[in-house]
Amino acid sequence: MTGKYDSQQGKLIRADKLTADIFDFTVECPELAEKAAPGQFAQIYLPGHALRRPISICGIDREQGTLRFVFQIRGQGTAELAEFQVGQSIELLAPLGNGFPIEKGKRTLLVGGGIGVPPLLGAAAELGENAIAVLGFRTKSAVILERDFEKTGAKTLIATDDGSYGFHGLVTELAKQEDFEVIFACGPTPMLKAVKALAEEKEVPCYLSLEERMACGIGACLGCAVLLTECKGHAPDQKYYGHVCKDGPVFDSRRVIL
Repeated sequence: MTGKYDSQQGKLIRADKLTADIFDFTVECPELAEKAAPGQFAQIYLPGHALRRPISICGIDREQGTLRFVFQIRGQGTAELAEFQVGQSIELLAPLGNGFPIEKGKRTLLVGGGIGVPPLLGAAAELGENAIAVLGFRTKSAVILERDFEKTGAKTLIATDDGSYGFHGLVTELAKQEDFEVIFACGPTPMLKAVKALAEEKEVPCYLSLEERMACGIGACLGCAVLLTECKGHAPDQKYYGHVCKDGPVFDSRRVIL
C-alpha cells in the first residue's frame, strides 16, 4: 500500500455537476493530499450509513492541499453525497490501496471507459506530454474531463459508442492506433480484457485499476475478492483470491484473471 492512510475531516471547497449523475468535488485535506498518489482511493463516511463509500482519487494538488473526486450516483449513499454543499465537512479514510507505477520518461497509454476515466487524470498530470489519454463513452453527453486531460499536456482522444463525438467505435480500437511503452487502464471488465490482450500483443507492461464493491477499504472484511495468479509467495500459475482494496486497486495485468 502506497503511503500511510488516515481518517480525517476534510472541507468541501468546490462542488460541480458534470452530467445528470456525475459530480466533481474538491476537498481540502492537506495531510491526506501530501500522502496520496494517482490510482489510490478514499473511503468516504456518510452520516447514517454503516459502510463508507469508496471513491477514486481523480486529482491531487499538494500545493493547495486538496484531493479531487469525480463520482457517479450509483445508489442511496452516493446520491446523498451528491447533495453535500460547499463548506461542509467530509470525513475521509485515505489514501488507500496501491496506485499506478508511474515512470515519467515512458510513453504511457491511458485507457479509460466511462466512470473509469477519473482515476487516470492524476497519472496524466504527472506524465504530461508523455501521456496518451484514450477515453471512451457511450455518447457525447456522457463525455467528462476531456479539457482536464488536455490541460495536463496529454494527447487526448475520445471514442463514443454511437459516433456522436470523436472516434466511432470501441475505445480499445482507437488505442491500437497509438505508439506506447506502458498501459494504464480503468473501466468496465470487457474493456479491461481487451486492454490486457492489447498489452500482450504489443508486449508492453500493463496495469489495470479494478472496480469492486468495497466495505472496509483496508482488506479486513474480504468483500472485494478478485481472482489472481503469479504473486510473490505463491507457486507460479497457482490461482488464489486477493482483494481489490488492499492488493489493488491497481494490478499488473498479468496477475489478474478476468
